[in-house]
Amino acid sequence: MALYNFRKIMVVPSAKDFIDLTLSKTQRKTPTVIHKHYQIHRIRHFYMRKVKYTQQNYHDRLTQIIMDFPKLDDIHPFYADLMNVLYDKDHYKLALGQINIAKNLIDNVAKDYVRLMKYGDSLYRCKQLKRAALGRMCTIIKRQKQSLEYLEQVRQHLSRLPTIDPNTRTLLLCGYPNVGKSSFINKVTRADVDVQPYAFTTKSLFVGHMDYKYLRWQVIDTPGILDHPLEERNTIEMQAITALAHLRSAVLYVMDVSEQCGHSLEEQLALFENIKPLFANKPLIIVANKCDVKRISELSEENQKIFAELEADGLPVIETSTMTEEGVIQVKTEACDRLLAHRVSTKMKGNKVNDVLNRLHLALPTKRDNKERPPFIPEGALMRKKHMEVDGPKKKLEKDLEMELGDDYILDLKKYWDLMNPSEKYDVIPEIWEGHNIADYIDPDIMMKLEQLEKEEELKEIAGEYDSDSESEDEEMMGIRQLAQQIREKKKMKILESKEKNVHGPRMPRTAKKIQQKTVEQEMTNLGVALPGNIEVKKIFFAYSPLLYHCYTCN
Repeated sequence: MALYNFRKIMVVPSAKDFIDLTLSKTQRKTPTVIHKHYQIHRIRHFYMRKVKYTQQNYHDRLTQIIMDFPKLDDIHPFYADLMNVLYDKDHYKLALGQINIAKNLIDNVAKDYVRLMKYGDSLYRCKQLKRAALGRMCTIIKRQKQSLEYLEQVRQHLSRLPTIDPNTRTLLLCGYPNVGKSSFINKVTRADVDVQPYAFTTKSLFVGHMDYKYLRWQVIDTPGILDHPLEERNTIEMQAITALAHLRSAVLYVMDVSEQCGHSLEEQLALFENIKPLFANKPLIIVANKCDVKRISELSEENQKIFAELEADGLPVIETSTMTEEGVIQVKTEACDRLLAHRVSTKMKGNKVNDVLNRLHLALPTKRDNKERPPFIPEGALMRKKHMEVDGPKKKLEKDLEMELGDDYILDLKKYWDLMNPSEKYDVIPEIWEGHNIADYIDPDIMMKLEQLEKEEELKEIAGEYDSDSESEDEEMMGIRQLAQQIREKKKMKILESKEKNVHGPRMPRTAKKIQQKTVEQEMTNLGVALPGNIEVKKIFFAYSPLLYHCYTCN
């Protein structure tokens, strides 16, 4: 049987919203302008298109509703019976059948009116046929008001149902109300089921998940069951009965030893005998809960006899306490192991095992003689073993240090690093520095290159390459430097003067106009400034020529 995802069902609109959505979409998606002077075939086509579009829209939406809701014959029997318990499958099928009938009626209405519209002889007659067709379609949808509301309620409730996989490894908790089922599932899984000190706190199925032996398990908490005939049980109890009947799981029957749940051990045993047929072919464990209040050994002889008879029948009885968590892990381990063994034995009884076994061949070597053949150890390995025993105690490993120091042990792998400078073992080296990866700039030959550079620097210092004499500078260069400094100071003074004169007025330009070299030479000669003769010095001078020219002309 196929599994089903109830959360993918489309929202079922009410009858009024259904009509409004469809008619507004028809108005938006089809032409809206028509004139009486158009040819009659164009007028007919205009209104036929509106009728067909409305019919198709209704048809698609109703079909989507019918297809989204699960068919009870196609889904797993657990979900089929659960839906029958919660909603009554007859009402459910009747509602979907009404929707299907409405879809067919709308298709027939559109077909009839399109046929009549082919014989329309005027714009008025075609328009009246279109209004009649849309009106009849809307009337059909209005009559499905109750069915649509019922299906929307079913959809909302289905989307809130827990996702239960009927074929996976499952632990199922059952028993009287208020015996500690919800507290147990909260301890072994991450589920957060409400726990209260009164009966029937759990009114529906709850699912939690846990891991055991690297496998995923689901634990199902069922509502409490009372001891009365099946036909007298209510919807809450029938959910637990449905889960017990259809899910292939390990059953944990929880009993309250302290009788704080309001039911005696005899009543709990009577319920166990009543629903025992549902435990057929399933691993079963009796969980004697609330042992922190009272243990089995503290009960009367009659009550102790009850548990002794259960153990005599081959049913394990485990004392637990969800308050102190005593025995909880033992119950979990025992139930999971029993279920795994049961699933393996079930598969071994099936027909698929024969196909697998036919492909397996186990070879057992026959004995050639009665000689013993012990394992062979090379002589070299034996010699090394003897030397290690003679040399003395072996080197302490990190595991040995951890066993000696206990909680004070700290794993330090840097002490084994082999560096040229041992003091650098614990230096902190950043991986990223100013957005760059340090590893990209590490050169394995960096130390050798650094030594070569240091030797070159020593040779240069010995040769006197870095010795400098400030007096060796040319007088011409000193004059140019002084002149450039005066130009900079003059420029600053001009800028300050222009700011003081008028804040919003024109200021000294930041850049000067480009002037040809001949013009500058002529101007400087006329001003009485002798230009340097050296070519290199001349280039430096003319680099400042626009500023020089500007300053001199300002004076």
